[in-house]
Amino acid sequence: MTNVARFREKNKAEFQARYGTKLTFMPFIFQAVNQALRNFPVVNAQVSGENIIYKGDINLGMAVALDWGLIVPVIKKADTLSLSGLAMTANDLADRARTKKLMPDEVQGGTFTITNPGVFGGLFGTPIINQPQVAIMCVGTIEKRPKVLTSPDGDDYIAIRQMAYFALTYDHRIVDGADGEKFLSFVKDYLENTQFSL
Repeated sequence: MTNVARFREKNKAEFQARYGTKLTFMPFIFQAVNQALRNFPVVNAQVSGENIIYKGDINLGMAVALDWGLIVPVIKKADTLSLSGLAMTANDLADRARTKKLMPDEVQGGTFTITNPGVFGGLFGTPIINQPQVAIMCVGTIEKRPKVLTSPDGDDYIAIRQMAYFALTYDHRIVDGADGEKFLSFVKDYLENTQFSL
């Protein structure tokens, strides 16, 4: 997450001034998941009886904790939104979820869900799939940790990096272990290597 953390730190004040909302880590994760779902459409599917329905749209459910439980507003057609569009939409949905101002259609139609217990300090979680979806991804707390790196000349050294644990719960009737792990690896690589822009 160091790549994301550096970009976010450098741009969050400008983002707040330009768009009037915070730039959190989640829009970067949403963008990475959008790309992963395009590459692994089996993870963006649903089960209907004995049928598998591959969804054309990517509608990301984002779990929001409330005093009385969880609600999952949906970012519709999330893959069509820019980083700033994802940030503004997610912040708006979360704010309206907390003030009980969501419309019924804003909590329906999700094709994949992301939950973030990391905001409460949780390192790791194993969330339950939001049926009829076939997978849900959990984001642990993003924090500085020691990491062994290798210099260009081949020497190992320890550096401090922003890191997080991600977990994917998936329906093994539809998604096999190889696809699940490739999906997570894609998300990891995207977050570590993408040159983001506002």
